[in-house]
Amino acid sequence: MHRNAIHALIDNVERVIVGKRPVIELAVISLLCRGHVLLEDVPGTGKTMLARALARSVAVDMKRLQCTPDLLPSDITGVPIYNQKTGEFEFRPGPVFTHILLADEINRATPRAQSALLECMEEFSVSVDGTTYELPKTFMVLATQNPIDMAGTHALPEAQLDRFFVRLAVGYPTLEEELRILGAQAQAHPIETLEPVTDEAEVLAARGAVKAVHLAPDVAEYAARITAATRTHADLRLGASPRGTLALARGSQGLAYLRGREYVTPDMVKAMAGPVLEHRLIVRPQAAAMGQTAKGILKEILDKLAPPV
Repeated sequence: MHRNAIHALIDNVERVIVGKRPVIELAVISLLCRGHVLLEDVPGTGKTMLARALARSVAVDMKRLQCTPDLLPSDITGVPIYNQKTGEFEFRPGPVFTHILLADEINRATPRAQSALLECMEEFSVSVDGTTYELPKTFMVLATQNPIDMAGTHALPEAQLDRFFVRLAVGYPTLEEELRILGAQAQAHPIETLEPVTDEAEVLAARGAVKAVHLAPDVAEYAARITAATRTHADLRLGASPRGTLALARGSQGLAYLRGREYVTPDMVKAMAGPVLEHRLIVRPQAAAMGQTAKGILKEILDKLAPPV
């Protein structure tokens, strides 16, 4: 059964990312909903290792793109190279032609380089010199950024933030979890012996099963009411887009699938609202100066809106 394969995938990744099952589940839900993940956390918490473990567990290719200020769009998408033997230009694919692309420290790239990912993330294709190249069906961007050291960084524009399905923070482990990590890595890193537990075909089959999870009209309306409330909130300069509403609905279906349910409940919509919507909200400067945050405002909206019975 496809669901068993997906649970095995989560268990396998948890061998490497100890004690962070909720984060792993959200990353897997993003994969099943054909979404992208923004991992925003301090260095050393396992952001890169999450991408590597996910790729190894599904037996797909992963490429790492280290974002720097001198990165060019062609360094990401690829570039035509002149072949002297044939007298023609041949397209040499860039690192974006993979299944899982790890864009490390994405906010260190310039806006021009960042924009090269926009078409890839939305259309799942790359256009170079008038030719469009399709990306793999399981193409997924896992981008990392460090929210502490902001020197020499370029904040992601709203249009690009909106293309990320969820924003996650791995967080520090507890003392007990850190001791387990020390024990697991005493001789070698668990990633070195991690074996695939599923494949691309299983992931695509599970993706179809997620779409089949029933989303009742009143639950769909509840999701739409949440995003609509963000657009009219006095303390928000920018609310969630229709893309955010779709992501919230799909993410709720993904969570229902993982929980073994045939339908989405309002509680699942509430559970997915934070990871899916928070990074899409921009707080007004006056409200931010008073201590308001996107997380707090979203909680206030969820507390006020009565879920369907």
